[in-house]
Amino acid sequence: MTDVIPLPPPGPLGILGGGQLGRMLALVARRMGYRVAVFAPGRDTPAGQVADRSWDHPYADLDALRRFAASVGVVTYEFENVPLAAALAAAEIVPVRPGPQALAVAQNRQREKLFLQAQGLPVARFASITVPADLERALREVGRPAVLKTAVSGYDGKGQVRIDAGDDPTAAWEVIDRQPAVLEAFLPLEREISVIAARDLQGTVAAYEPIQNEHRHHILDCSLCPAPIDERLAAEAMAFSKRVLEALDVVGVFCVEFFVTTAGQLLINEIAPRPHNSGHLTIESHVTSQFEQQLRAVCGLPLGPIDRHRPAAMVNLLGDLWRAGEPDWAAACRFPAVKLHLYGKQEARPGRKMGHLTALANTIEEAREIAMQARQALAPQECAES
Repeated sequence: MTDVIPLPPPGPLGILGGGQLGRMLALVARRMGYRVAVFAPGRDTPAGQVADRSWDHPYADLDALRRFAASVGVVTYEFENVPLAAALAAAEIVPVRPGPQALAVAQNRQREKLFLQAQGLPVARFASITVPADLERALREVGRPAVLKTAVSGYDGKGQVRIDAGDDPTAAWEVIDRQPAVLEAFLPLEREISVIAARDLQGTVAAYEPIQNEHRHHILDCSLCPAPIDERLAAEAMAFSKRVLEALDVVGVFCVEFFVTTAGQLLINEIAPRPHNSGHLTIESHVTSQFEQQLRAVCGLPLGPIDRHRPAAMVNLLGDLWRAGEPDWAAACRFPAVKLHLYGKQEARPGRKMGHLTALANTIEEAREIAMQARQALAPQECAES
């Protein structure tokens, strides 16, 4: 690794993206004495609210982006859909961590699957779709049922269509606007887990124990740590994650999402070059949170210890909770084991992630129950209907 220049406090640290992941990174950075600059289109962004400076420019404004890069000591991402051209422009001026190569792989499912396959890492059967003739060929190779996923920009279940026996595949491709896509085999799953891992400038990797993820309407609803899986499977997931970070020469935090099939097989679903929604619980549950770990890694500080204090559960707070008015924050805060995090978003929309609750307890089952009860107390009628 040639890019080994550390950035001690006060930095400054540059963040591409203005969402909640940038906000939580900026809060840690401020605590550790760093100055923070955020580059993102829009005013009053969640990350911009807590930064020293917020650059309100589109990512396509490469001149502004280069000026931004020249004003900071290192740049990192808070979401993976930053245009590659923007990351490359910043990298002309200042270290960008993780590097643009990792971003390019993670933001395109075709490149992502081919990369994982080339590394000998486990993935579901898949085929790439670019032109109409690819679809029938892919279905013969992959079989049915299968899931058609857009190559770019899909998240929280968006850009995905299931194709069952008897379904018209052309109609499925129309649903995703005939975009380049990946067709994946649909497999019987036992659970979904994620591994958050960090890699520093010296190549040291620290992987958190796997976290179990539960979804509702294709959006992450609840995460539990530690995931209730056997030690062999947990060790295998962490080892696969380490291989991903090393193969991409990552400096920073990465999330590797896995499917666990009913046969007990691990398959990598997606990778993300940033902290992850499932890792928010590490703020309370671990000695070093995923956000502090990201800061340490990209700034060249030693990685922090990742010992867990207690089992934990995190539940997302979506905009649906606001349908009847402002949620009852005092009701949730009456639960002594619960911590409230709100992201500073001005408009609550259905399905939009507005915040989260984390609960610690003696078991993940107890933590989950407490977190669910606290969320129910926020807006009882809305939670009952969702």
